[in-house]
Parts: sequence; structure tokens; C-alpha cells
Amino acid sequence: MNSNYEHILEPFTFKSGVELKNRVILAPMTNYASDDETGEVTEEELAYYSKRTGGVGAIITACAYVTRDGKGFKGEIGSHQDNLVPSLQKLANTIQHRGTKAILQIFHGGRMCPPELLEDRTPISASAVAPEREGSVTPREMTEEDIERVIEGFKESAKRALEAGFDGVEIHGANTYLLQQFFSPHSNRRQDKWGGDVYNRMNFIKEVIKEVKSVVENRPFVIGYRFSPEEIENPGITMEDTFKLIDFLKEQNLDYLHISVQDFWGGSIRDKEDKASRVLLAKERIGDKVPLIGVGSLHTPADVAKALEEVPLVALGRELIMEPQWIQKVEKGEEQDIRKTLSKNSQKELVIPDDLWNAIMNTPGWFPVEE
Repeated sequence: MNSNYEHILEPFTFKSGVELKNRVILAPMTNYASDDETGEVTEEELAYYSKRTGGVGAIITACAYVTRDGKGFKGEIGSHQDNLVPSLQKLANTIQHRGTKAILQIFHGGRMCPPELLEDRTPISASAVAPEREGSVTPREMTEEDIERVIEGFKESAKRALEAGFDGVEIHGANTYLLQQFFSPHSNRRQDKWGGDVYNRMNFIKEVIKEVKSVVENRPFVIGYRFSPEEIENPGITMEDTFKLIDFLKEQNLDYLHISVQDFWGGSIRDKEDKASRVLLAKERIGDKVPLIGVGSLHTPADVAKALEEVPLVALGRELIMEPQWIQKVEKGEEQDIRKTLSKNSQKELVIPDDLWNAIMNTPGWFPVEE
């Protein structure tokens, strides 16, 4: 093994007591492979995760919807009913059987849910404001009853993850979905206790975190939170807003925060003149209060080693789709053999589900693809 990469393979222990065998995590990525009617995991999905376990310290799953009206993708994992615990247990066991920790990402899509996936075909959100995207629909503003029901959904999903044997949950507060919608001044125009100034817009997040934490008894179980630092819309989330959110989150006794950006070293999406890394700005604000998972355009072991000089943990996404043996090749000193492109003939070898493969092949520029 190259001595420059030793830090990548060092173990890491969360404050809850869960230990990772190294510093690399499979990032949560939608794979479109669960049963579309029931939300149960499929053999195709289990095979995909099995191919990528054993090397990385942890796998954060594709998002699992916490209530039926939160389904954001075709073929998404369900965690919204007690009868899904056996399905979730299969997923946890598949990830864990080679020593990788399993973290279930729990989520509600809010106004980003496609109407055709919903029973009443009407997305819900903090306010009746449509996303600024072509073809988007205006959601129904959530009632007090809706809000309490969805908060309870996060709590019950965390309880099911615990029962199913997962090592933790990640609360998905990023990528324009419901928790971010409550925090955003674009999607939250309420004037009750769930909206208004930046602090009131955190109240939904506060309640979700409180209820998720309430299900964990005195046992090792990770609770993390993922956030997006900015929005491009106006009004939208600014870095100043996110600093206030970080100030709250870092006092919640969470195991980690997980930033969602396209480029670890990239600057603002709101101001192209602002080149300061959003990851490093977040890390500076967090200090040593809670570990930050960094992510974004980190392809090679050298990229990851450099990022780990700044943050304690790194998540890789596309890299582990293209190269499931990424960690094992670093361990063996075979980093020169790590795949950096996808061959159009490699789906079966890499165990990539059909719908994910089709999405990759039909989205130019998402992956480097060779003939």
C-alpha cells in the first residue's frame, strides 16, 4: 500500500460508539431498484449493495420514504410501514456481512415528489410554492396535522431501522427535499411557528431530530444529518443562513453532519465570484463539535487523501459505482487499476440495476462512459 494513503484506511469511531474500519463511505445514491408498489428491497438491489460492501467503512443507502406521500422516486426504498422491517433487515444484513456499517437514509420528498407516484397525486410542502423547474407543480401547503404526521413518520422510520439492525440513520435535509423546503425562504412562506425568520424555519428540522433521537436507547446507533449549504433561487438559502443552521446542528449531539455539494473544493452556486470551498467554510463553522463528511468530485486516492487533511470522513458516489473494489485496490497498492470510466458493456460485471444503468446511459456527462 502507498504510505500516502494510510490515513484513508484508518478506523474512525463516532461518539455513539459505532466504529468504521476506514474513512470512506458509500454516498447515498438513488438506484431505482426497490419494488415500486410496496417499497420492499429487491434481489437486484441487494446484489448491487453486496457488490459494494466489504471495502468501505459504511454504506449510506438510497433514501427511504418515511410516509407514503413522501415518495420521491420510482423504485424507492420504503420505511413507512411496520411490515417493511423484514425488507429493511435484508438490506442491513447484506451491507453488514463483510464488516461494513449500514446507515439508512430517511427522507420525505415534499414538493419534489412526482405527482404520479402519490396516491392523491398532490405533493405537499411547507407552503404552496412550486419549484423553479420546468413542468413542476404547485404543492399543497401542509396543515398542522400533516406536519405532526410527517415528524412522526421520521421517528417511526428510525425505529424500524433500529429494529431491522441498521447501525444508524441519516436524516436527509438536503437536495431540495422536505426538510430543506422548511428551511428555505423560497419554499417556506409561512407565518406560523413553522415559518418566518431563519430560526423559525428551523423548527421542523428541530422536531424531526428530537423525535429521531428519542427512539435510540443506550446502545451504539448513529444519527447523522445531511444538508445543502446554498440554493440558487432568490429568495433562497444563503451561506449565512447555513451558518445559523450549523450552529444549531452542532449542538444536537449528532454523530455527524454530511454536506451535499458537487465539488469538495467548489465555491458558491449563488455568486460565481465567491470561490471559497463551501465544505471548508462549513468545517470552519463546525469546528471540532461534530464530524463533517466531505463529498464532491473526489475521484482518486490522492483526491481523497487531500480531502481527509480537512475533514475526518469522505463519501464517494460515482467512483464506487464504477469501481466497487476502490478500497480493496488502495489496500493492495493497486490504485492504478481503479476504474475511472464506465464501459457500455460493464453493467453485469458491476452489478448495476437496470433502471440506474439506463439513467446513467441516458444522462450525458453524468459518468465518463467509454465504448
